[in-house]
Amino acid sequence: VQLQASGGGLVQAGGSLRLSCAVSGLTFNDYAIGWFRQAPGKEREGVSCISSSEGRTYYADSVKGRFTISSDSAKNTVYLHMNSLKPEDTAVYYCAAALTVGYGISWWARKLMYDYWGLGTQVTVSS
Repeated sequence: VQLQASGGGLVQAGGSLRLSCAVSGLTFNDYAIGWFRQAPGKEREGVSCISSSEGRTYYADSVKGRFTISSDSAKNTVYLHMNSLKPEDTAVYYCAAALTVGYGISWWARKLMYDYWGLGTQVTVSS
């Protein structure tokens, strides 16, 4: 199983980036794919998740209205479209795959729910 995150970079505040998570080695539609981020000195936190089995998406309050998650099953790829970026969005962004959907509205943000993780991609937002 491999999850490959890409698309990070340096952008000015107010700018946009699109992250990609290319997934291989598993049945794509069987898994929820989540995006997490970790800033220096901080805990890794959930940003967004797309769950095919539930037919829904999830977002952290800090990114609602600015970030959009989408997927292309033909390409086995999940995207995170990030708009109106802020300096506080600076972090390493990771994608992860969860086979089992949890309970409650915040299951997706629990790191232990995820079975596979990719290496991260750095996003830096300058002020």
